[in-house]
Amino acid sequence: MERLTLDVAILGGGLAGSLLARQLRRTLSQLRVGVFEKASESSYKVGESTVEIASNYLIRRLGLSAYLYDRHLPKNGLRFFFDTPAKDAALHEMTELGTVALPFHPSFQVNRARLERDLWERNRADGVRLWTNVRAHDLDLGSDGAQHRFAFSGDGIAGSCESRWLVDAAGRASMVARVKGLRVPEPEHAIAAVWGRFTGVRDLDEFGPESFRARVRHSSRMLSTVHFCYPGYWIWFIPLKEGVTSVGVVGDRECVDAVCRTKAGFVDFLQRHRAVASLLDVAEMLDVGSYAQLAYSTTRFFSADRWGLSGEAAAFTDPFYSPGSDFIALENDFLTDLIRRDVAGENATAFGERVELYDEFMRFRHEATMLLYRGLYSTLGSYELYRLKWDLDIACYYNLWVAPYMLDQHLDADYLRAQLREKTFILQALRNFADLFRKVESRLRERDQLHRGNLGRFAAPLDHVPYFDEVGTPRTRQAVLARTAEAFNLIRGRALDLLDDLPEPTVRTPLPLTAFMTSRPLA
Repeated sequence: MERLTLDVAILGGGLAGSLLARQLRRTLSQLRVGVFEKASESSYKVGESTVEIASNYLIRRLGLSAYLYDRHLPKNGLRFFFDTPAKDAALHEMTELGTVALPFHPSFQVNRARLERDLWERNRADGVRLWTNVRAHDLDLGSDGAQHRFAFSGDGIAGSCESRWLVDAAGRASMVARVKGLRVPEPEHAIAAVWGRFTGVRDLDEFGPESFRARVRHSSRMLSTVHFCYPGYWIWFIPLKEGVTSVGVVGDRECVDAVCRTKAGFVDFLQRHRAVASLLDVAEMLDVGSYAQLAYSTTRFFSADRWGLSGEAAAFTDPFYSPGSDFIALENDFLTDLIRRDVAGENATAFGERVELYDEFMRFRHEATMLLYRGLYSTLGSYELYRLKWDLDIACYYNLWVAPYMLDQHLDADYLRAQLREKTFILQALRNFADLFRKVESRLRERDQLHRGNLGRFAAPLDHVPYFDEVGTPRTRQAVLARTAEAFNLIRGRALDLLDDLPEPTVRTPLPLTAFMTSRPLA
């Protein structure tokens, strides 16, 4: 029986665990790092689409820029199409919200199996010890300075391990979450998903008349994460290399029911949408997977007893906007910094305060993200309504989340404390806008106008984020707040125009930022 002693033991060699192992070797090369993975080889997983925070993490923190461009695909942003109630619009007839060029800030479409396999090879070459086809069990989490211990077995081997740090990155089956009772359900966001890989999907860039291709300046729609949006659900198309496309549907359980979550039911569901069916008419499905419930939370991400969670071992919000790898970037940054502080001998009081600060921020970040989704899936099927939501969400993402990450402000204790002092007001503002969007939806339904903008229109997704090239450069707090107030007033004004069915925008006196952060309704 093998007996191991490690500085950091990582349970799970998927994306979160493998990226953390690489980060630790690049940052704290003296540490003995081991990864324990239950699979014998990397396999297809969903979560192929990255957005700006994750991409910045992969490029800047982990040095994977050349690798990503060589072995995966650059992503042409997020792209959204809107349909008729009968789901019978041709692709080129649909209203489209999408890019006309590769975005200023890069992102990628990654083949998870290839990425994880390549990370295994790189990590091994860099001194990480990796065990595959082994199951960790009999976990004994240490406290008050004690080591963590667990056993592992499989593939003809058995052993035990003790480590100073233990990170659970083993996904939804998290052993730490189970042992510590950390998992928190999300009953208010009952969302299911089914997905598969397909070959032979038609080239999105060859569809429609010349005018359809010209309106995006012949930029590749195929390289985008494509969303077909409907009331209560959405369908994704994500290109992978070598002729494989990931296709999935996410939605309320009454839309994505048990029948839909079978192979035959999934194909039948997709075929009921004209534009989607036209992309799949000669395609072949390679495999299928599903979840009956996607979202859940956790009572804790990190502990002063030197354990932590990363990726889906901790929590999951929703795949819309592809935030999963953003959370991995934040969690791994926090874990690496905590391990660095511990190794450097930071005193227990300061270390404990830093753990609590990072943990509270992650719980705040999770809740802020959940407020983008809870009770709002019914709004996805209307271009006019969703355009409001998109413009708010993308402005907040760039202004309040991406920009600080690129400047490493999330590792600055003073910055985090300031954010957490304002969290009640930020969350209230997000709730207020969610209520406003639901009110607009109700009014559009009453007037039978929910789908009136779903054909024949086109808009670029960053029209109302003129400062995207400033993101990642130093800005004053006043500048950030001014951009926030500008976005909030713009979205509120357009929402009021929709509520009143006004043909032209109305000039309104801007509200102060504080007016959006009280319990008073926005309309």
